[in-house]
Amino acid sequence: MFRGAVRSDLDRIMEIYARARRLMAESGNPTQWGENYPSRQMLEEDIDSNRLFVYVVNGELEAVFAFILGPDPTYAVIEEGSWLNDTLPYGTVHRLASAGRRSGVSTEVFQWCLEHCETLRADTHADNKIMQHMLEKNGFTRCGIIHVADGTPRIAYQKMALTQPLE
Repeated sequence: MFRGAVRSDLDRIMEIYARARRLMAESGNPTQWGENYPSRQMLEEDIDSNRLFVYVVNGELEAVFAFILGPDPTYAVIEEGSWLNDTLPYGTVHRLASAGRRSGVSTEVFQWCLEHCETLRADTHADNKIMQHMLEKNGFTRCGIIHVADGTPRIAYQKMALTQPLE
């Protein structure tokens, strides 16, 4: 079940993000989220803005992610490529982290998000090989490079929702 995160979820959400930061560091990506990202304050703001979601199975939080509908200023400029479609309304997945107890969580998150938008975008650090693999395994196309607020580059991905049945 997917639902909006609530403040009473925050302690468990912080544990899931701490696990993700450890996994990122162990896999050669210690700088993308550092030691404190995302901050509790950022997550509270996401909750208050109805853009932080959790995936719950049998009463346990299995994943947390920000899902934002509408234009993302970070994606206004893309270098070394182009978006698959730059005219359709899109959603963006940010800060996806899993509790690590189930396989296939990213697939379920991406499918749920695509039920709510025509096309989905995401980005990740060049050192985040795990996320790159998850995105590509789930049919996302590498589109180019964007820069986040602090100016650092991220690999940008996009996936179109299936609007017609496959033949």
